[in-house]
Amino acid sequence: MTNARVLILMGSDSDWEVMSEARKALDEMGIASEVHVSSAHRTPERTGTLAREAAGRGIEVLICGAGAAAHLAGVCAAETELPVLGVPLAGSDLRGLDALLAIVQMPSGVPVGTLAIGKAGARNAGLLAARIIARKDPEVAARVRAQRQRMAEQVLAKDAALQAKLSGGEG
Repeated sequence: MTNARVLILMGSDSDWEVMSEARKALDEMGIASEVHVSSAHRTPERTGTLAREAAGRGIEVLICGAGAAAHLAGVCAAETELPVLGVPLAGSDLRGLDALLAIVQMPSGVPVGTLAIGKAGARNAGLLAARIIARKDPEVAARVRAQRQRMAEQVLAKDAALQAKLSGGEG
């Protein structure tokens, strides 16, 4: 995909159920992405190549989802100057805590932005990537503002419904 601006990597195809949330968020923002399975441990050369060559292909942000040892985001951050966002996944008996710690505890000088464990983290990674891109793309910035406005309107509508219910003597 030549017009992709975000590269989504995951350590296993079983991670797609969660990581698809990042893709959905990017799609909502009109941002093209490409998705690959690449393992920091099983295919280190391929992972390094994907990260190193990303900027030359027009990629602006990497989103990496991995469970257990979760070195994918860190390996990518070591191989590129692009922003790398890490999504910890529940891939072991520790339910993602191990992945969270592996991603968030990067050594000084190798930054990885770390999101929440699971689907919320994947969605937020897509939205954060959109905000990063929006800093220099007015069209994406407008879509980010519109998405934030829709969220605010949903909260206000829920409050109005609650207030109507409470004033009607229910609850």
